[in-house]
Amino acid sequence: MKKALTIKPIYNDFCRQIIDIILPIQQIEFNVPVTLEAQPDLLDIETNYHQTGGNFWGAFVGEELVGTIALISIGQNGGAIRKMFVKKEYRGKELGAAQQLLEVLLQYCRDKHIADVYLGTVDLLKAAHRFYERNGFVLTDINDFPAYFPRMMADNMFYHLHLDK
Repeated sequence: MKKALTIKPIYNDFCRQIIDIILPIQQIEFNVPVTLEAQPDLLDIETNYHQTGGNFWGAFVGEELVGTIALISIGQNGGAIRKMFVKKEYRGKELGAAQQLLEVLLQYCRDKHIADVYLGTVDLLKAAHRFYERNGFVLTDINDFPAYFPRMMADNMFYHLHLDK
């Protein structure tokens, strides 16, 4: 029997669970040298995402948080994707957690008239690159990004998607 997946906005009461998903993927699975101290946004989801015109969603199987995606509104009809992570055992097409998370975020962008979606990632995450490219994101030089894009220091690859209405 296929497990049912639910996507919904999440708030500060999920900070611990969000951290418990993201840090091990960053630090252990992909050996990205990033700490919780370098990501203080994870300790206050509401202030850093919801109150700025963005959002933060969780993917749930039952009561278990298995994935996350977030959007920062960056003005100028633009948004930046952040915190796209899915637990290893929930990745892939069978459950479709990453795809569903992205589709919810992109629909939110359309609803809020956010036409340009940007993201930064690291070169190690080959499957993520393929995923974004399959979804229409175009690999873009950081110098072609708007100056107001909030770059994360670990990121060294950048993608852009222009949404049609």
